[in-house]
Amino acid sequence: MEETSTMPDSAVPGPVPAVPPTPPVPLAALLAREDLGLRQIAGPQDSATVIHWAHTSEMADPYPYLLGGELLLTAGVHVPEAAGSGTYFDDYVSRIVEAGGAALGFGVAPVHDTVPRALVVACDDYGLPLVEVPPRTTFSGVARAVWQLMAQARHTELRRVTEAQQSLAAAAARPDPVPSVLRQLAQRVGGRAALYAPDGGEVASAGRMPAAGTGAGARGEVSGALAGLVAVVRPATGNGSGAGTGDVSAGSGTGAGTGKGPGGGGPTPSSASDTAAGVHLAAYALGTGQGFVLGVAAPRRDPGDHTIASVGAVLLSLLTGEHQSSTGAARSSALVRLLLGAAPEEVAPLLGGGERWVVVHARPDGPAPDAVTASALGAALGSALVDVDGDVVRVLVPAGRREPAVQPGWTCGVSAPVGPHEWGSGDTQAGRALSRARATRARLVRHGEHPGLADLVPPDEAAAHARTVLAPITANPALTETLRTWLSLHGSWDRTAVALSVHRNTVRQRIARCATLLSTDLDDPDVRMELWFALRHA
Repeated sequence: MEETSTMPDSAVPGPVPAVPPTPPVPLAALLAREDLGLRQIAGPQDSATVIHWAHTSEMADPYPYLLGGELLLTAGVHVPEAAGSGTYFDDYVSRIVEAGGAALGFGVAPVHDTVPRALVVACDDYGLPLVEVPPRTTFSGVARAVWQLMAQARHTELRRVTEAQQSLAAAAARPDPVPSVLRQLAQRVGGRAALYAPDGGEVASAGRMPAAGTGAGARGEVSGALAGLVAVVRPATGNGSGAGTGDVSAGSGTGAGTGKGPGGGGPTPSSASDTAAGVHLAAYALGTGQGFVLGVAAPRRDPGDHTIASVGAVLLSLLTGEHQSSTGAARSSALVRLLLGAAPEEVAPLLGGGERWVVVHARPDGPAPDAVTASALGAALGSALVDVDGDVVRVLVPAGRREPAVQPGWTCGVSAPVGPHEWGSGDTQAGRALSRARATRARLVRHGEHPGLADLVPPDEAAAHARTVLAPITANPALTETLRTWLSLHGSWDRTAVALSVHRNTVRQRIARCATLLSTDLDDPDVRMELWFALRHA
């Protein structure tokens, strides 16, 4: 029988099941909808029971089709007539529980007049909430209600995160910025926030340490676990890799996880999360290069808490960071020398890089980036050399430190490694790579520099040939760039329009104009090859 699902697109299973991007919906909130008329008739009535999505299945064994956290809806089409006298319902419910299903919804009519008694007993035995769906309520209506509740929860969470970001930014502008940011962060997560020095001691803290017990022992256990988690993410060499670039599991004070403690010699995570005595813990290595770590302890972990704490980590990185160190002074010196006429290759050593650099252009999926968002991206890429240019963030990254990788929430274009005297060319390459990434809906596109037949032609001769071939359209940069983009995307009108942010009819008109001015047939592959060669050397 065909499977249907109401999962959000972003939760479609891949190689590793992903956590859905929306907050879960309490089952109690769904039961409270009077328009649905749902009624729980078996299983524990726990206010903590939540569902992540709704899924409809009439399979006798739905286990292979469940990801966990579902409200599984069925009309009992799969139930055999003699099911009540055997182990059918025990087997059925046990498989749902084994797959991690959150609850079972049974539709009364058109197959069954009532919910089978044996199913009620099985759900009670296995602790699976069983919800009766009345005849007047369709499964699609239940799924729609789940979506509506998710949307409301998502809106509430986004508003909470936005308000927290604003309050944290305002706190960073106060005369006592570090304590103010910690106080605001502790208030927003309902727990404690602390800044740890490279030697492991607390520099400053705010809020109250939550704990399941009220005694000093319980709070001491949580404090010790948080200190252990901080030791896990602290960079062994003092080079912070960025604030809040992703959670990794870490054992309570054990140094377990993807990173090792100081001196462990292994890769160090930039953030980690754990639970101790019922308290949710998180630690974030600040991107200051000095070994500072932000520790957060909260009684619960809401979906937006990681984002809020990451913003706090970024702000603390800026407040304790390189602009107060010799590295920051060197960057200021490099800027002044450039403004006074120094060549890029002369100032490059002051920026902490070697002979080769990579330029990254990144565009966020959401609103236009601000300084905090751009700094977080730079920290994730391993560079403090960040520029916000409209809706695009440009980052200059020393080559060889870390290969720029896909960044969640961003579309990126990456240049080939270039020398300081080629920074301008790298900027152009990264911009074109970003346009291609947006056109092809790829998360990251790198500019390709591979030896080929074009390398057999001396550069000066290739440049002279390019000037001759492209002379009729050189005076109009829009025509040149449109032709370049159109050829790179194999003549796709729609993708070229997306890459250039123009209408597809504009692309058609420009390409037709190019064909006229160049007096050539752009459908001829030989012509396209020659023009592409010329554009590469223009």
